[in-house]
Amino acid sequence: MKYVFLIFFMNLLPQYAGKSLRRDDSYLKTFEDIKNEIAGYTDIAKAIIDLAVHGKAQNRSYERLAVFADTIGPRLSGSKNLDAAIKYMFSALQEDGLENVHLEPVKVPHWERGEEFAMMLEPRNHSIAILGLGSSVATPPEGITAEVIVVASFDELHKRAQEAKGKIVVYNEPFTSYGETVQYRSQGAVEAAKVGAVASLIRSIASFSIHSPHTGWQNYQSDVPWIPTACISVEDAEMMSRMSFRGTKIVVHLKMGAKTYPDSPSFNTVAEIVGSKYPEQIVLVSGHLDSWDVGQGAMDDGGGAFISWEALSLIKDLGLRPKRTLRLVLWTAEEQGGVGAEQYYQLHKENINNFDIVMESDEGTFKPSGLGFTGNAKARDIMKEIMTLLQPINVTDVYDDADGTDINYWMRDGVPGASLHDDLSKYFWFHHSQGDTMTVQDPNQMNLCAAVWTVVSYVIADMEEMLPSLCNYVKIRFMETKEGNSGGGTTEIRTM
Repeated sequence: MKYVFLIFFMNLLPQYAGKSLRRDDSYLKTFEDIKNEIAGYTDIAKAIIDLAVHGKAQNRSYERLAVFADTIGPRLSGSKNLDAAIKYMFSALQEDGLENVHLEPVKVPHWERGEEFAMMLEPRNHSIAILGLGSSVATPPEGITAEVIVVASFDELHKRAQEAKGKIVVYNEPFTSYGETVQYRSQGAVEAAKVGAVASLIRSIASFSIHSPHTGWQNYQSDVPWIPTACISVEDAEMMSRMSFRGTKIVVHLKMGAKTYPDSPSFNTVAEIVGSKYPEQIVLVSGHLDSWDVGQGAMDDGGGAFISWEALSLIKDLGLRPKRTLRLVLWTAEEQGGVGAEQYYQLHKENINNFDIVMESDEGTFKPSGLGFTGNAKARDIMKEIMTLLQPINVTDVYDDADGTDINYWMRDGVPGASLHDDLSKYFWFHHSQGDTMTVQDPNQMNLCAAVWTVVSYVIADMEEMLPSLCNYVKIRFMETKEGNSGGGTTEIRTM
């Protein structure tokens, strides 16, 4: 009896000729080999850093973003501004000399806030600053006038359910973290409607406020009445909370003209530097092009989109062409829950084994400290080595878990993912508010972010082997055969 190695290799080689296989448990190179390979990129990494931070490309991503943000402005899903932004970027990427610049059609939500205002009538007249939440329904044309009940949590709301019927619920939930506190924005209207409220006003999900409300998407449930909902400033929420605590009756008049239209046609915007050796394999860098309809969308996510463009520009300017294809994707309708990205995933997931890593920058482009990373232990060790190439700018840390609405579809299926890790101390001061403008952006910090993004994406795209991944594995199964029988071997390629 014997293993039939010859038949195995005859089956395997035609399918994978010229390709670098991902090997979770049988990587061709030892880790020491990989460390040495990565160390060989020291000079290229230095050249990228020098060009981005000190050289001719210094401040380029900032200046490009400033022209874009000042020209186009905010870019809400389904809006004419978003259409203009996509056309602008399509032309700009072509003029930059990138390859395979194209638009991939998607359908996106189309919601408009219309005219909206709120006025406190009792105990005194006071204009309440509001921003309707995405997908909110309108008030009746005459508006809603009702007494207010102020609560600090969902638990308090349900304990006081009898008091809430027929009233406007004001949530004065304390900000702990965005991930924890945002539930009040996304579910506040549903929970208020369950207890018979006629509208909900949510304290903005912000760590600091100068009387500026912050908008965002919210979700209704089909089996719960849909009531109008908006965010108010931290200051107004706290004021009404103090009034309520003193037993003061509060009456508010709310008027909102929001409308939801049928889904609109839109596009994900794509450009590439085609790989020299494994062009079918993809290193994806990305940010989202859409924004909310306030401010300029410069921070969320103009900065992330433009350092992703800058990564390709810097590589092109240095005359580099990595072994794998470096693909830029500017997502559409991220703010509505990654709508454009989900449709991209559905279109391309059949080639998931060719995606080496997916990278998204969507938490600002402030002073960077490293990368968030999602992947297996071997891939993480490789990423840590790659980050040592960024010692000249002291950005070397690898943090647990990449974060990005648009790349979650891929990471969920096991593709390694990375997100830019930067100083978020002021991010939620401006997030989804009128304050998200170019004034928030710093050219020097964007230069550093661009350098990090470029070094990491280029090295991964140019290494001989793909990162180890959880999304596919090669399972070799040999069948034993007796001499004289016409036995054979089988090769099983499985995607998880």
